[in-house]
Amino acid sequence: MTVLSKLVRAYERMPDAPKPGFAQQRVGVVIGLEPDGTVASVTPLKRRVGKKDVAPLMAVPAPVKRTVDVKPNTFWDKTAYVLGVTAGDGKRTAKEHAAFVAHHRDLIGETDDPGLVAFLRFLDRWSPDQFGTHFQEEMKDENVVFALEEERRRAVYLHDRPAALDLIGAGSGTSTEGALCLATGRYGPVARLHPAIKGVWGGQSSGGSIVSFNLDAFESYGHRQGENAPVSQAAAEAYVGALNRFLPRDSGHRIQIGDASVVFWAEAPSELPDRAEAEALTEAVFREMLDEQANEDTAEAKRVGEALDRIRKGLPILDNAPKVSADVKFYVLGLAPNAARISIRFWLDTTFGALAENYRRFMEDMAILPPDRQGNPALWQYLRETAVLGKTENVPPNLAGEWTRAILAGTAYPLTLLNTVLMRIRADGQINARRAAILKALVIRNFGIIKEAPVGLDPNNPRPGYLLGRLFAAYEQAQSAALGKNVNATIKDKYYGSASAQPRKVFAILEAGSANHLSKLGKIRPGQRVNLEKTIGEIMDQMKPGATPDDDPFPATLPAAEQALFGLGYYHQRNAFFVRKDASDPETADHD
Repeated sequence: MTVLSKLVRAYERMPDAPKPGFAQQRVGVVIGLEPDGTVASVTPLKRRVGKKDVAPLMAVPAPVKRTVDVKPNTFWDKTAYVLGVTAGDGKRTAKEHAAFVAHHRDLIGETDDPGLVAFLRFLDRWSPDQFGTHFQEEMKDENVVFALEEERRRAVYLHDRPAALDLIGAGSGTSTEGALCLATGRYGPVARLHPAIKGVWGGQSSGGSIVSFNLDAFESYGHRQGENAPVSQAAAEAYVGALNRFLPRDSGHRIQIGDASVVFWAEAPSELPDRAEAEALTEAVFREMLDEQANEDTAEAKRVGEALDRIRKGLPILDNAPKVSADVKFYVLGLAPNAARISIRFWLDTTFGALAENYRRFMEDMAILPPDRQGNPALWQYLRETAVLGKTENVPPNLAGEWTRAILAGTAYPLTLLNTVLMRIRADGQINARRAAILKALVIRNFGIIKEAPVGLDPNNPRPGYLLGRLFAAYEQAQSAALGKNVNATIKDKYYGSASAQPRKVFAILEAGSANHLSKLGKIRPGQRVNLEKTIGEIMDQMKPGATPDDDPFPATLPAAEQALFGLGYYHQRNAFFVRKDASDPETADHD
């Protein structure tokens, strides 16, 4: 229950956290009532944000959990329930409105509170055919709240009245008898059903649950539903409230990595001056670590960029941001949908200092020459290299979460990443800076091959995979130089997959073909032929007979780590051919 307890603490530290029994929901319309229940005003709350009109968040009584059931919320709901009007087919709108009316008549009963009396009179007087008189068409299906007209201008809503608060506390009906809460360690009424968590990418629009028991097989010792993992009603509302605050895309606490919705938050030590500023900066730096975008030209963006650059270089961030401490606690939670439930892909409870060091190691692992043209790609851009057609929705399931956890925790990268990248290279023949960087990072972190996994071209690298990748690139260059673009399929298109996995079957064919290509090249660009033959000869000299038991310089197979080095050697050698030669250097200049 560590995850839940930290979320409860995060919720309790929010200065504007809703009170117990309430939750943040987007509300689009306020209905002002006269004391006799007539509609005095209808006020739209939506405001233009970018290209869309967005309803603001408002603290309202916690919503009920409903999928196909007809269950009204208390003192608020969408127009289908409140007014009996919807923009859809409306097959059960009358039933929903009747349930809303019956629920509030039973809940309120006899009362002398002016606001509740006006609300009951409104329910008695209202009929759906009055909608066009008071409301605009675009208000259909918006969430609606009520207020006495004289209090509406002061933003005092019906659900905020003391009489309504008493009813909300008495009518929740979602708790069992008190027990020890596993999230807080305090005794209290246990939540039978936990509130819905909304905003997880790919999840149900009605929300999902981290903790739920919806079949008898999941229950034990006669306990029912939430009793099997006792979490108090207050703690359930708190941890769900925190997640529902973090999960919106504009919250500043959420990034999307593959199918994992990642939320994060910082907690600075109480003795640290300017705690809020320290937390905001560390959260902004973390967001840029994994979801780097083009920063706006603002002082804050520059500050975040400078801090991130210092981390990449291994410099203390404190020199640049003295109000930030490496001891700031940092929490990262990866969530993914799983039918009606929400699965936890990873959970990280660490410090910002440890997080920054692990990120620096990741950047060091991924360093490659020549670098990516876009600078430092975001993690989601690397993940696209593992997907069919480069589409985010095609990223293999679980891979995003497993790789993110490895990066942040400083552990070995998932081997599924290696297999996936190698498979994509064989399928589309593309070996770019991002894929080469992934292969390099994998052999360093997972196989301990550090010296032989260079950032740039290493002519003295003795690893067979690296040498064979370089040799393959040289043969491809010979073909390209001799035949130009008059080739239907290059040797990379035809042979890369087999050459990187079973070299002995392919390289004899490539060697024979390269002799023809070099012969033709000698007639048109003899200087380039000399340079290519020199490169091929230097590589072959390092692949002396005796490297294999049968004295064949080409091994029968290459293991996964050597296949990764094959791709790295190919990338380095291939790009070396495109480096502008210094014509004044007799050792490198072409002899035409």
